[in-house]
Amino acid sequence: MATARKLRPNQKVKLYRWNWSGKGPGGRKVGGEIIAAQKLEVERTLQGQNIIVKSIKRKGGFGGGMGKIGPRDVMLFARQMSTMIRSGVPLLQGLQVVAESLKKPAMSAMVQEVMNDVAAGASFSDALKRHPQHFDRLFCNLVEAGEQSGSLDRMLDRVATYKEKVESLKGRVKKALWYPAAVIAVGIGVTALLLIKVVPQFESLFHGFGAELPAMTRMTIALSEFAQAYWWWGVLGVAALIFFIRTGMKKSEAFAYRMHAWSLKIPVIGQILDKSAVARYSRTLSTTFAAGVPLVEALDTASGATGNKVYERAVEQIREDVATGQQLAFAMRMTEQFPPLAIQMVGIGEEAGSLDAMLNRVADYYEEEVDNMVDTLTSLLEPFIIVVLGVLVGGLVISMYLPIFELGSVI
Repeated sequence: MATARKLRPNQKVKLYRWNWSGKGPGGRKVGGEIIAAQKLEVERTLQGQNIIVKSIKRKGGFGGGMGKIGPRDVMLFARQMSTMIRSGVPLLQGLQVVAESLKKPAMSAMVQEVMNDVAAGASFSDALKRHPQHFDRLFCNLVEAGEQSGSLDRMLDRVATYKEKVESLKGRVKKALWYPAAVIAVGIGVTALLLIKVVPQFESLFHGFGAELPAMTRMTIALSEFAQAYWWWGVLGVAALIFFIRTGMKKSEAFAYRMHAWSLKIPVIGQILDKSAVARYSRTLSTTFAAGVPLVEALDTASGATGNKVYERAVEQIREDVATGQQLAFAMRMTEQFPPLAIQMVGIGEEAGSLDAMLNRVADYYEEEVDNMVDTLTSLLEPFIIVVLGVLVGGLVISMYLPIFELGSVI
């Protein structure tokens, strides 16, 4: 288990994974893995457990095996802290127990930093705000609301549930995007391999025929020669295009907006992205509003959670309209971006005084729609991709064997 050291506020903790082996009570051979900053800390921990240390080696890997903190790590942290606080464990002690139980050194180090800040007098929410790259505004707002209302365990449980559903939705959308992209990449790779490596072998064979080759074969050979001469230009072009798009979206807000707007117009894929943005907006707004966060502030949080610049700008417009006294449903209708069903359900929720519950239903509905569309897309793409690959590969093979067939008929 990891050791938690007391550090000065804001001092970074750098932890590593250590593999150890030794002898326990009775001379039994034991071994394992410990997360700690220094080898000396590992030795002290093992000596405290009456273990005779034989060897301690730091585990290799990039960054000393620290690992990268992901959304699922943050979700697990929220769930564990909720359980600790609900069980009556004090906040500082709960943070220490969680830090020691985490297997990823980077996450354990960050929790220790939060623990040090809390020990120095900061509130839990303020300590989390010092790590905005991992704890977003929604997380910090819910923790702050939980501290003020005395229901921190429920708020942490709520934010963990929220993140579980959002990550599940992201996974479905990624599945819809990556599946066709991966198959297309494989198809292009197989075709390029045939053109660059296989076709030239047939070409050398055809030189001895002494007869005119079929048009389809000549076209394939010409395409092969072009691929052999310029294939690396194609690779560089694709890499440059990806780099340009990624850099442009990071540097230019207008370019990112245009790319997101274009993505919403892609057949089928655009509908999946559109519905997922509505679902994430509804889920975020429901979670924050139900926690007691004012609607205007909740909309500010929801704008960044949509995952799409078009919807982000639309939610910002909604926030401005709601701040001037407009109803949420009317403000959503004014953007001309949200589907009528979502607007009607939000309007009913406002009239009935159950806006958070109705927003949750909207999110559930559109998450299910995304799930169904991803399944439909996958089932429709499979036969289409098989046909395309069959035409590409089969066409190349037939074009290469046509001269051999003709030669056989002449003989």
